[in-house]
Amino acid sequence: MDRYEITKDDHQLIQKGLEVLEKNFDDGIYNHTVGCAIRCTNGNVYTGVNCDGIHGSCAEYVTIGMAISAGEREFDTIVAVHDKHLNCVIPPCGNCRQMLYEYCPDIMVIVNDETGKLIKVKARDLLPFAWQSVVVE
Repeated sequence: MDRYEITKDDHQLIQKGLEVLEKNFDDGIYNHTVGCAIRCTNGNVYTGVNCDGIHGSCAEYVTIGMAISAGEREFDTIVAVHDKHLNCVIPPCGNCRQMLYEYCPDIMVIVNDETGKLIKVKARDLLPFAWQSVVVE
């Protein structure tokens, strides 16, 4: 798996995710406990928070939905955050990894490596042997 260095823009993306979470955090209710920020290849940034409930939606789903709803289709980097996590960064859950694989397998995902260092990896590398629709001819 290739690993990529974190840039100044990536640190700003983490901060954008923390800002949207701070504005929307529901202490005690826990409906909005994770923030997310996605940067498109054109530089536009979209943010979102998770929506918890019986059929909740992760912050990554909400955020990529915001970007797609605005007409975006080319994505550069995504990060999920919470201020109490290591480096404020949360790795995507299995469902989010699958969604990212299907929508944008080459998007960079900011995560912590085994030593706690912030790195970027491609979404496709977070989910080896991912499910994919295959047309058999």
